[in-house]
Amino acid sequence: MRFKYFVFFIVLIFASRCALPLTTTAQSFELTSYKKRVTVPFKMVRNMIVVELMINGNGPFNFILDTGVGLMIISDPKLIDSIHVSHKRSVQLFGLGEGESFEAYVVSTLKVTLPDIESNGVGAVVFKEDHFGLSNYAGIHIHGLLGYEFFNNLAVEINFSTNVLNVWRPKDLRTRRRGNKIPITIENKKPYLETDLVLPDGTLKKSKVVVDIGAGHALSLENYEDHNNSFPKLTMANLGMGFTGPISGYISRIQKIELGKYKFRKVITAFPSINAFKRETFLTQRDGNLGLGILKRFTVTFNYHDRVMYLKPSQRFGEPFEHDMSGIEYFTGGDDFKHIIIHRIEPSSAGDLAGLQKDDEILSINLKPVSQMTLEEVDDIFKSRDNRTILLEIFRQKKHLNVFMVLKRRI
Repeated sequence: MRFKYFVFFIVLIFASRCALPLTTTAQSFELTSYKKRVTVPFKMVRNMIVVELMINGNGPFNFILDTGVGLMIISDPKLIDSIHVSHKRSVQLFGLGEGESFEAYVVSTLKVTLPDIESNGVGAVVFKEDHFGLSNYAGIHIHGLLGYEFFNNLAVEINFSTNVLNVWRPKDLRTRRRGNKIPITIENKKPYLETDLVLPDGTLKKSKVVVDIGAGHALSLENYEDHNNSFPKLTMANLGMGFTGPISGYISRIQKIELGKYKFRKVITAFPSINAFKRETFLTQRDGNLGLGILKRFTVTFNYHDRVMYLKPSQRFGEPFEHDMSGIEYFTGGDDFKHIIIHRIEPSSAGDLAGLQKDDEILSINLKPVSQMTLEEVDDIFKSRDNRTILLEIFRQKKHLNVFMVLKRRI
């Protein structure tokens, strides 16, 4: 099994000869119900918003809702056989990461439906090979990503307290009690906002960031080399996987970020290496990426039509920003996604000091079998408290081992 761990950044560029719309009609979704508001449940899986949808009458399929992608992506190549695509053509794709380009299909218009919502003229890119491995990361089958088309013709509220989407036609959205109004721009099918950042040395930096609900981090800044002297503590880190390879870089904390009237302090921030962008030519000049690590602390409403976003604080608003303290990157294996396999260990991290190795299988944590735990529960334990001692039962080369690991705050 080829594993690709969590995608921090999702950037897609067609080769110039293929930089054409997928269809000649408007690509969007619309309400089919007479109701003014439609409610769609979602699952929160490892900082990903997962919705169930049907394609050409088949499904349901699990798709990640992602404002950071400008078109629908089918990441599971096996799906193409079950949705009865009438036409497809090959394209060459480039993306964020340190590897080579790869091939995919552009498919003809699909009929995509959610409860009381259906697509209009929406096509998709289908990977010829699963370059994400999101199913192994999520612990459930993930079939693709749904982005701009879902938001461009609807007003969408994401309620992280109840795990539901409330969806209106923009004209029916009532703004009263929606929260703080934040102006956004829609550029190259992605939402952007301007924010004030205070760097560790006190420098105030006005920044333009893409609002990306498909990114699990709180904040990423893409030009850290312009101001790395402002960061006295940069910790080397593997930040995730792009379309074409791993993304390396650093993590640190900024003093403050302001979003409208709301302020967050000591925010963990990712700084991808410039090498990750060597194939990337951003169509929109920007400074970084605002992800779910911050956005999930609100009820968020997107209204692309009126170029605004509303933020209303939830009960998670005041939670501290913490990073993984184990240094372990792991994924799920097996048909039931119940096996947790270590894929990589950060040098000098808690996992490294405990003697853990690549391909070790974690059987239990503090005597509780991982088969009885969600991946979110495992994640929460591994970022719970500095100097906490964790007992792991490990299966390695047909042997069972008990390993004590002392969590270590890295930033």
